Amino acid sequence: MIERAAQGSRERLPLGVAARLSRYLQVLTQAKKMGRSTISSQELAEYTHVNPTQIRRDLSGFGKFGKRGVGYNVDALVSQIRKILRTAGRRHNIALFGAGRLGQAIAGSEIFADHGFRVVAVFDVDPDKIGMEVRPGLRVQPYAEMRRVIEEEGVVVGVLAVPSSVAQQVADDLVAAGVRIIFNYSEALLQVPPEVTVHTSSPAVDLLYALYFYLT
Repeated sequence: MIERAAQGSRERLPLGVAARLSRYLQVLTQAKKMGRSTISSQELAEYTHVNPTQIRRDLSGFGKFGKRGVGYNVDALVSQIRKILRTAGRRHNIALFGAGRLGQAIAGSEIFADHGFRVVAVFDVDPDKIGMEVRPGLRVQPYAEMRRVIEEEGVVVGVLAVPSSVAQQVADDLVAAGVRIIFNYSEALLQVPPEVTVHTSSPAVDLLYALYFYLT
């Protein structure tokens, strides 16, 4: 049961709290898709590697969540965390760069849509990929069109699924186009202005993280 959402949820969250809430939301969203109606803090801990006490502390800071002996209501907690993270009822447009195997997999995945993000444009420089349909209604566009499309579609996030050798140039072009959030799937270390946030996703890092918990 959720009695209330704290007024503090309207304030800017500490980075650690926001990161953990995002992880909880990822697990809860998948649990919801699997038909789960409740989930315990212990289960959340097992999936996120966050201490159950920390989970309860994070959630209690925004209101009374859950019921002792029953756990958390998945639907209600998903709704409340989305409100806390300010993604409830909103859609954020994404531009994807790179239509290779990784780019196509990202474009076809539901993971962004599950959390209120929508891939509205895919760009590539390969003439053989221009015009290719990566998802029903979504075709690869020439890289030269990126700035116009970003402005027209109100893109707020750029996702890089490009070779490391060109990632910095794409990042520079995104910054020049006004994009302030970049998801980097390349191995490049990007240099961006302080107002731009870069999130780098690496399977190797995720494996190292998992291996640490296995060994300890």
